[in-house]
Amino acid sequence: MKALIVVDVQNDFVPGGALAVPEGDRVVPLCNALANSFDLVVATQDWHPADHGSFAANHPGREVGDVIDLHGLGQILWPVHCVQNTRGAEFVPGLDTTRFARVFQKGTDSAIDSYSGFFDNGHRRSTGLGDYLKSKNVTDVYVCGLATDYCVKFTALDAKSLRFNVTLIQDASRGVNLRSGDAAAAIEQMRSAGVRIADGVALLRSQ
Repeated sequence: MKALIVVDVQNDFVPGGALAVPEGDRVVPLCNALANSFDLVVATQDWHPADHGSFAANHPGREVGDVIDLHGLGQILWPVHCVQNTRGAEFVPGLDTTRFARVFQKGTDSAIDSYSGFFDNGHRRSTGLGDYLKSKNVTDVYVCGLATDYCVKFTALDAKSLRFNVTLIQDASRGVNLRSGDAAAAIEQMRSAGVRIADGVALLRSQ
């Protein structure tokens, strides 16, 4: 069984959002087309409390981009984004959520960030995504969404660690690129870990 994981295609991660990923909105049509070609589609959703420790605004004297120690883990400080029950946390209009069998929310604990759709950044708590996929007899996971160099990357790497066959759909993902080349480096890191890198348009043509 093959499953598609659509990662964090939310208002705050597209142009006009609080933590906009360049061209983040461009992934929506391809994500929709891909979703129609999979028997099982799940999504992840950043779902932060307002007092989340990853927000620079919650650390007086700190700025976005600073790195702090957050309960024993290095933490990049971000703008306030994807706060629970706000428009920024909602899925992007036009994204076909009717295909989502389940939505797995992450980043709900203010004390620790969660880039991966499977675990928090310290692997202290699971979202339940891995167990859910295994309960559906999924063997192959395809990952797309936002952002290539953070949540997409860590979702793909954790899927690989859980012994799924993992494919990154490169053209259905976009990177933040805090530093020039971050997304390209993330793709190479995934490739080195055994993640297959694929083109979504080509996948659709081959079906």
